[in-house]
Amino acid sequence: MSKKVLVTGGAGFIGHLAIKEILSSTDWEVITFDRLSYAGDLNRINYVLEEVGNSSDRRLKFIFHDFKAPIHKGLMEKIKDVNYIVHIGASSHVTNSVADPGTFIQDNIIGTYNLLEAGRMLDNLELFYYFSTDEVFGPSSKDENFKEWDRYNSKNPYSATKAAGEELTIAYANTYSLPSIISHCSNVYGERQHVEKFIPNTIKKILANEDIIVHTDSNNVPGSRYYLYNEDLAKSILFLIENHKKAEERNFEIVNTGPPKVNISGSSLISNLEVVELIGKYLNKDYNYKLVQNDPTRPGHDIKYGLDIELLTSLGGVYDRDFEEGLKNIVDFHTSNEEWFL
Repeated sequence: MSKKVLVTGGAGFIGHLAIKEILSSTDWEVITFDRLSYAGDLNRINYVLEEVGNSSDRRLKFIFHDFKAPIHKGLMEKIKDVNYIVHIGASSHVTNSVADPGTFIQDNIIGTYNLLEAGRMLDNLELFYYFSTDEVFGPSSKDENFKEWDRYNSKNPYSATKAAGEELTIAYANTYSLPSIISHCSNVYGERQHVEKFIPNTIKKILANEDIIVHTDSNNVPGSRYYLYNEDLAKSILFLIENHKKAEERNFEIVNTGPPKVNISGSSLISNLEVVELIGKYLNKDYNYKLVQNDPTRPGHDIKYGLDIELLTSLGGVYDRDFEEGLKNIVDFHTSNEEWFL
């Protein structure tokens, strides 16, 4: 039986590929809310429609809406038959949250509240999926990877507002029996990512012969991340929508997502300096970088994050490809599509 899903932030980096995966792999109808802020781009929606084809335009409805505003009666009418709400849309850049925390409070807390309120009014709602981040846990030590219910330790307004959205989602599940699931995600990379993010920003700076900033700890050791390719994340998102009851059966409302080598067969932890070196190699260009311990634009910068993905692995929902393969794809894309640097 066909379903109807509401995806927030559909013109965003993660949201557009979640929509593509849903349209490609199911016969579902998709509604998406997006306010088209600086990080949202209708070219991503056009890409989805071109790639999926097969009358996907009739299964996808775009609605311009800033979800920090209450969902009014007319809009509720348009989503009244929705079975799943997948809340991906958010303000997400740490530096921006340090400079303007109020916007993140409105977008990520009030916005989530408005969607939860709408969700509990929907008669056919089967799942409210809240998409969160590994940053809610704060930095992890070299060998530490956090489990789903470990304590939170937000180090910036962005991660604090995402943690607040999680708590609201759990409260609505407990208070109003709203069926819900939450996923934490490691760093995501891929084509069509906004240039403010580390990988496309590094590509741009190398091409422009500009210095690259690499944050370090107090011993000048560069920060590191677990990177998950966006197309593979989209597969995990659809997997959790379709298999959320498997997690519920094991009493999990929260599931970590990330690259599969974490805690399984070695480590997929990658130094950000290594990322710079690989991009320089793929571009075949010299580059300059600065190791920065205390960046005034990002006080309390987290050097490493880590998630334990044993649960998702046991459920069968892990998808990933070799990091160097994915990074090469991105370099090739961005050097051929300079409009994404604007």
